[in-house]
Amino acid sequence: MRLRVDGVCVRLGGTPILHEVSLAAESGQVVGLVGPNGSGKSTLLRTVYRSLRPESGDVRLDGHDVWAWPSRTAARRIAAVLQDDATPPTMTVAEVVELGRTPHHGLFDRNGPGDRAVVREAMKRAGVLALDGRRFGSLSGGERQRVQLARALAQEPRLLILDEPTNHLDIRARFELLDLVRDLGTTTLAVMHELDLAARVCDSLVVLHGGRVAAAGPVLDALTPKVLSRVFGVRARAARDPDGIIRITYAAGPLADGGPVAPRP
Repeated sequence: MRLRVDGVCVRLGGTPILHEVSLAAESGQVVGLVGPNGSGKSTLLRTVYRSLRPESGDVRLDGHDVWAWPSRTAARRIAAVLQDDATPPTMTVAEVVELGRTPHHGLFDRNGPGDRAVVREAMKRAGVLALDGRRFGSLSGGERQRVQLARALAQEPRLLILDEPTNHLDIRARFELLDLVRDLGTTTLAVMHELDLAARVCDSLVVLHGGRVAAAGPVLDALTPKVLSRVFGVRARAARDPDGIIRITYAAGPLADGGPVAPRP
């Protein structure tokens, strides 16, 4: 499914947060949102998964305005894995993942054999099938993230939204989760905090700075030395190594490049 965000503007409490933000994600691509804290990344995600209506601009999936869809239709097409999840800790893993089938049913419908097959496949893909009887509150951070991803997959979405999916995970859990996302083949828009991981997993990046798009495109086009200096305030460069992995190399001297970074007017 193709995602298009065109000229989105958002105000919160009268304060401008996003200014004419546009981006694109082709079907099956993983597109990363990166930028300093407060640059508008999570706010932009909220406009895409219909938690926050923009003041102006459009969010479209395959040409359809997501805000014109009924809520249930949107929930069948867009799934979000968020940081501020409030899943009850007493729920079992299987019960959490089954929540992903809710948009596909009426108010009093129950899961049938087809739903149970979808849930089982989602748990298998996310690597949590062996945890089905565990209580959600007993899981590690990495396990919880995988369970939430399984719930999202059980929705059978056309667009997957991830808000800092590797936050609080150890190194191995980070790479396992990102490799899983990479292999899904689902159009994905993800806020990424760590540039090195974003460069590894994303097809393209959108760099936000002060609520505006500072750079966008393939990783090496978006993370130029100039952008890394102006937006992130560090002396560094991104390059593709012979093994095909894009890595970011930081200067041998002082890393900070000229003090605090101010948004471009």
